[in-house]
Amino acid sequence: MANKSTYGALYNWYAVKTGNLCPEGWHVASDAEWTTLTDYLGGLNSAGGKLKETGTLHWNNPNSDATNESGFTALPAGSRNLDGSFDTKGYNGYCWTSDASTTTDAWSRYMYYGNGFVYRYTYNKPLGYSIRCIMD
Repeated sequence: MANKSTYGALYNWYAVKTGNLCPEGWHVASDAEWTTLTDYLGGLNSAGGKLKETGTLHWNNPNSDATNESGFTALPAGSRNLDGSFDTKGYNGYCWTSDASTTTDAWSRYMYYGNGFVYRYTYNKPLGYSIRCIMD
């Protein structure tokens, strides 16, 4: 429970698609909405630093390029693997989008402790990642 109180829950993509994770009037950000955000923040090669929480309280050292100038305060909750184990806490912060890329994968974004990038990547839908809700 200590991890959940700090990082929030990790959801598989099927939970994302229920539409029940965000409060009324909010939704899980789509792939296009994430692209709009990262473009606004200067592109994939620099947006991560502007989104990540500063310091090394939660992110592993060196938490490169983190400024959190956007106020987003991305945290490195890591992931829940297919076998139920947890991985990469402190190293990576993953967020599902609401969009599938194939029948087995969906779009996500992730940030890494070692640089200021935001990575756009597809992952297997049963994996557990964070989400970000945005206003409708």
